[in-house]
Amino acid sequence: MNPSKQLSGLRRLAASICWGGVLLALTNPAQAAPPSTLAQALDAAWQRTQAGAAAQGQQLRARAEQQAANNWLAAPPALTFSQRDDRWQGKHGTQEREVGIVLPLRLPGQRALNQAAAQAELGVAELTLTVTRLQLAGQLRELAWSLASLQAESQAAQTQSRYLQALSLDVERRISSGDLAPSDGLAAQGEQLAAAAEALAAAQRLQAERLRWTSLTGLAADEIDAAEASIAGKAVFSAEGHPALALASQAVELARRQAEVAFGNRSDAPELNLGYRSDRSEFGQPSQGSMLIGLRLPLGNDVRNKPLQAAAQSALDSALAEQIRLRLTLETEQASAVGAVQAAKAQVELQRQRASLLRQRRDLIDKSFQAGQGALPDLLLAGHSAAQADVDLARQTAALGAAQARLLQSEGVLP
Repeated sequence: MNPSKQLSGLRRLAASICWGGVLLALTNPAQAAPPSTLAQALDAAWQRTQAGAAAQGQQLRARAEQQAANNWLAAPPALTFSQRDDRWQGKHGTQEREVGIVLPLRLPGQRALNQAAAQAELGVAELTLTVTRLQLAGQLRELAWSLASLQAESQAAQTQSRYLQALSLDVERRISSGDLAPSDGLAAQGEQLAAAAEALAAAQRLQAERLRWTSLTGLAADEIDAAEASIAGKAVFSAEGHPALALASQAVELARRQAEVAFGNRSDAPELNLGYRSDRSEFGQPSQGSMLIGLRLPLGNDVRNKPLQAAAQSALDSALAEQIRLRLTLETEQASAVGAVQAAKAQVELQRQRASLLRQRRDLIDKSFQAGQGALPDLLLAGHSAAQADVDLARQTAALGAAQARLLQSEGVLP
């Protein structure tokens, strides 16, 4: 095929890709907005997703249990009514009527046990709310640094595309003047097309991640301030202050209190009966009234108590085991996060030096090419290597930010 026709076809393809980029930008216009901090994004996502709805419902249930535990009665009172007469037998007018109220009473010490269990359950509900918020913060941290990485990749790809476009124009000018062969133009055009396609692909990946961010928070994803106060210089890390471990400890306390309730409630609640009875011996005789006081005392037995006590003891043992497992997991995560931050810092420094060296090499070869002493393939290869090094540096810088965010997350620190 004629080289001039090939160049013409490549130009048309390059123009199509460039117009595709313009259309992509028009369909997704950038909206100027102040940077959103992670704290603001967390508040927005919390309201938007109703992430704490289940925990808030648990909190309401715990408060209701607390109110019930403060009651002096073991269960709601009940009204009783009865009537006896002889209308189906002798029809002498004998009649007895009785109305009363049944009050289920708590055994000595039961009210205090139930109050302690209800208070522990309220503590579990409140800490569950904090842990749920921390989990949502972890999602936002990962997404924010993923956006930062893709943003840097997109910018690096666009910079490389612009550089190759300018280079291609210069190559065409030198072909026209007879300094370069048409094959050099084809090579430059091919590299420009590849860079333009990569810029479009990077922009599409970035746009998809921005849509995820907006869907989760309702905020624009163009400007995000993901930086947080680092704790990387902390000498000693401990899992004791982590909200998840605090929740596990509170769950142990709740299980212990519920076991105390199970072992303390050896029988059903006794019932106090208070009533009034009206008696009439026959027609025409006055009614005689009397007060009734009765007490019903259920007797406890092993058939009732042992299954309840065994279930409570099993729940306590499980809560203790989960507390130990979680402490070990958090300590491992924190140690791993500290090592990841240190490694990421070293990698960023190495990538920064590598990118600087490769950019210097590209600039030197570019000067040599402009002076007519260098070969175009060498310049294209050097430009590709420098561009890839810039992308790698951007990715590693974002990886360092993500590692620091994971360290904060492992410490249980909210934005």
